[in-house]
Amino acid sequence: MSESASSKGTALVIHAHPCRDSFNAALYDTTVAALGRSGWHVDGCDLYAEEFDPVLSEQDRQEYHDLEVNRSKVEPYVQRLQAARALVFVNPVWNYGPPALLIGFLDRVFLPGVSFHLEETSPGKVKLTRALSHIDRLAVVTTYGGDRLRTFLSGDPPRKYMTRTMRATVGLKARSRYLALHDMNNVDANGRQAFLTKVQREMEAM
Repeated sequence: MSESASSKGTALVIHAHPCRDSFNAALYDTTVAALGRSGWHVDGCDLYAEEFDPVLSEQDRQEYHDLEVNRSKVEPYVQRLQAARALVFVNPVWNYGPPALLIGFLDRVFLPGVSFHLEETSPGKVKLTRALSHIDRLAVVTTYGGDRLRTFLSGDPPRKYMTRTMRATVGLKARSRYLALHDMNNVDANGRQAFLTKVQREMEAM
């Protein structure tokens, strides 16, 4: 966890890449440092380094709607999410989706009573309301193996999930940024450095 003096609130930065010598790890480090310089209290959450367990077990699923117990195994992560004003994801896109570890994090932490509430309005009918309205900044820093054309033709599901579904989860009034570097296999050192500089600039402005 990385911390800095805060004037803006807490930014929870969730990182999902197994290799510390990867370009994605450099993006994470750049993101954390830039947010800290701009006045955020940065809570750096490296899911691989923290050995987060992404498996939603049978018992976890059975307890999913039990608000008294559903968060008991992931309580520290729930508290970190609830303390955040900004939510930032730094991860690669693999097979046009996020790493399985990040999917598991969302499955296990974004629970009823944590990211949303379900209220029975009539027999057999429920109403969903958001529970993360305190988050008013959302950002994604990511890399794609596919180029822009291939990504466009595939429908770019990662972008849609983060800019539509996740933004709706925290609230449509949240300011959002989606920073993506495409065609990673063919990006040279100058291109990678240019993207790092862009990420630094965007995070300092967040």
